[in-house]
Amino acid sequence: MFAQASTVDDNHAVQLLHPSTFVLRGARGRAEVSRRPASRGDDGGSAPLHFGNERLDARYRAVSHPVLRELESRLAAFEGGASALAVASGQAASTFSVLNLAQAGDNFVTSTGLYGGTWILFDNTLRELGIQARFVDPSDPENFRRATDARTRLYYAETLPNPKLEVFPIREVAAIGRSLGVPLVMDNTAVPGVVRPLDHGAAIVMYSTTKYIGGHGTTLGGAIIDGGNFPWQQHAERFPLLTAPDAADPQVVWTDVARPFGPIAFSLRVRLKLLGDFGAGMAPLAASQILQGLETLPIRMEQHNANALVVADYLKDHPKVAAVHFPGLQSGELRRRADASMRGGYGALIGFELRDGQAAGQRFIEALKLFYHVANIGDARSLAIQPSATTHSQLSEEDQLAAGVTPGFIRLSIGIEHPDDILADLAQALDAA
Repeated sequence: MFAQASTVDDNHAVQLLHPSTFVLRGARGRAEVSRRPASRGDDGGSAPLHFGNERLDARYRAVSHPVLRELESRLAAFEGGASALAVASGQAASTFSVLNLAQAGDNFVTSTGLYGGTWILFDNTLRELGIQARFVDPSDPENFRRATDARTRLYYAETLPNPKLEVFPIREVAAIGRSLGVPLVMDNTAVPGVVRPLDHGAAIVMYSTTKYIGGHGTTLGGAIIDGGNFPWQQHAERFPLLTAPDAADPQVVWTDVARPFGPIAFSLRVRLKLLGDFGAGMAPLAASQILQGLETLPIRMEQHNANALVVADYLKDHPKVAAVHFPGLQSGELRRRADASMRGGYGALIGFELRDGQAAGQRFIEALKLFYHVANIGDARSLAIQPSATTHSQLSEEDQLAAGVTPGFIRLSIGIEHPDDILADLAQALDAA
């Protein structure tokens, strides 16, 4: 029922050998954790092992179900990471990626090219917790270096910023971060399989699996993939949450706990601390549905990418369209970055600006028939939204412009329908606009 996961490399892997056995195999050997059926609890003698972190199966079935382990093992292999962790949503993945390294008084540097909900999370909610998000323009990678100080815990960016759609300079910023001892966390939600951020120097990759990986917009979920490639101990003073005794249990130092099992200190702390504290684990049923989506992801992405090229080519010549934002139409440095990191296409997100502004955008949205008007991306169906009136409406006008949102901006998520049907719907809606 549960396939064995591929080995990530010769030194470390997360594997499922059987639904009742979760195996972490590290460079120092093999730790095997057997589980009893869900209807039975562990004996009293083993219970302290769970809560003392001496065994690596989780304390609650909600975050230790074998279907979750199967999804995680496949995602780790898919990204070439050391381990993966399934969580309740993409927003939970973003939150944990920051809270796992930063606490009150710390800061992190983030690209201005962010989804509106992520911007609000960083600029408001995390600020209320005493964590400062420093927003910088990624067009110059050196902006990340300039914003870094001794309390900077991470860099954060979206691979294909939504809705700006200018590919992030992963390799350049990752190199700056590693020279300063700062890991790069990449939200790769928009281009799974098209870009592999770990190959370009990122330390952590995260997803909203609700999008392309699930593929049908029916199932909330998120994931964090630990690349296992960042030397936390070499920069111990910058990462006390991982390298110093845990405030809740001074006997626990996460880099020490993880050492027998491979370089998974980051994901291990999320699993055994943050998931328990915040209760944001993925439901097993959700994991099962996302697994089904993952199985068809490569063939869906191929069709998404092909359809997007057709749509972008159509929009760039339309008289009512002032500008089209799509990596495949960009030139200069933006195109160089896209070609350096993307393979098999340029993703399926397209932004365009209507000449007649916000009112025209509203008329366009209301006239669509095939496209669904939803805030999601990555469905098999084509989707459309006007960010200035929806996803980014809480941002100030200045922040909207920094994120790439103008009043007449429309974001399309191109589905896998026949391209002729997609173009026909866009044509009649543009006539109405």
